[in-house]
Amino acid sequence: MKSRVISEAAKKQLERLRLDDRCCWHIIDYDVCKVGLRGHRTKRGELGCREPDEVKGFGVWVGGVIQHGGIGCDGKAAGFTKVRGLHDAAIQVWLYESSPQNAASKKERAMTEKTATALVTAGRRKEWTQGIVNPPVWRASTILYDNVADLEAGKHNNADGKLFYGRRGTPTQWALAEALTALEPGASGTLLYPSGVSALSTALLSMLKPGDHLLMTDSAYDPTRIFCDGILKTYGVTTQYYDPMLGAGISALITPQTRAIFMESPGSLTFEVQDVPAIVAVAQQHDLITLIDNTWATPLFLPTMRLGIDLSIVACTKYVVGHSDVMMGAVTCNARTHTALRRTTQQLGACVSADDAYLALRGLRTLDVRLQRHHANGLTVAHWLAKQPQVARVLHPALPDCPGHEIWGRDFAGASGLFTIVLANCDKAARARFIDGLVHFGIGYSWGGYESLALPIDPEHVRTATTWRAQGPAVRLHIGLEDPEDLIADLAAGLSRL
Repeated sequence: MKSRVISEAAKKQLERLRLDDRCCWHIIDYDVCKVGLRGHRTKRGELGCREPDEVKGFGVWVGGVIQHGGIGCDGKAAGFTKVRGLHDAAIQVWLYESSPQNAASKKERAMTEKTATALVTAGRRKEWTQGIVNPPVWRASTILYDNVADLEAGKHNNADGKLFYGRRGTPTQWALAEALTALEPGASGTLLYPSGVSALSTALLSMLKPGDHLLMTDSAYDPTRIFCDGILKTYGVTTQYYDPMLGAGISALITPQTRAIFMESPGSLTFEVQDVPAIVAVAQQHDLITLIDNTWATPLFLPTMRLGIDLSIVACTKYVVGHSDVMMGAVTCNARTHTALRRTTQQLGACVSADDAYLALRGLRTLDVRLQRHHANGLTVAHWLAKQPQVARVLHPALPDCPGHEIWGRDFAGASGLFTIVLANCDKAARARFIDGLVHFGIGYSWGGYESLALPIDPEHVRTATTWRAQGPAVRLHIGLEDPEDLIADLAAGLSRL
């Protein structure tokens, strides 16, 4: 039967929300369950599909992935409650008609192939691999020159790809930097650092000078705050913390001395999702530098350069390496900031070993498939926890109770495995019993490896612009690659100890 024609009004709405070319299906109508279309709140209404046999099915938009469902005989989405373990709270329902091959649009295929293929192919130049699949480990300190003329010429070439001295890198480090740059369309380059803290501190130092004013999100990673309140303060930079949910209202905080705005979205303890496009727009109006800690999402779930960010920081220690055995950070930047970042990095002597770069590059090749598993496992566990009476709140950006959930739905392509739960009506001793008895969750800092982790957190101690209030103590969970049923059973036993 011939497909029902979408009205011009519907086409314009879908185009405005940038969704019509991101689905694997031709959308012919839609409805809303609790949350509006990709975070835009709309009223629940009739589908108006009078010929049900034209509708092939419906799905759920969750983190940029269409999860498949079915269709009621009346052509409406009534009675839909569950799809692949994801429950009906704040779920977007779509109606669609499949394409001939059940495939995505050309634009969607190109977008998917670009990211997934870049993870496999980027950084594998023939002159670096020399016929081997992976660039080998090029360990070096001293670089030998054929003659004095070549040595002198090397002083005037400061680009990756030319051997100069071990600190400047070898093909192993260059391959990793090039691959990370390929994940951020519009980026000029990537610099590597021995830790995530080294990456963020160098990025800030490269953009700030004594007398400058920095706007820093109040939800920032604790070591970021320590650096701002320590070295930057000594250096003569004033840091002002702001409410992460401020959005365009941040304009009221800008002074003549303001030089940069730093974001972390979501915050890695309390998971507020910031309105990055709104903040970037304000920054551009005032010619300010924008920096973001993008470790939680990685460029796969939030390509920050497309949003206008100047410097995007990732603790490769987490999801890039993915195996909890390497410390590393990276800053990917645009052309505007590349020279200053590179100069500061080299003057500080920051570098990474070839062995660590090799391991990080190996982890990067599987980042796509691992993040998909973290995304799915994390959502399954988070939805289960949200239904438990011992849990007062689940702070997961894909759940409606998380601050900025609508922004996550608008800007992000998925969710990683890190989120926080607030326990209901118990004390810290009960929290310790809950954590100590877990079998599949290690107790420790960091996250992003293949294993699950549980960490007691007390955000009230690291807030100045906002106040953290909760019904009980909080626990940050990292959901790894284990079977989610085993993790849920482990957490259920833990909750019974409260």
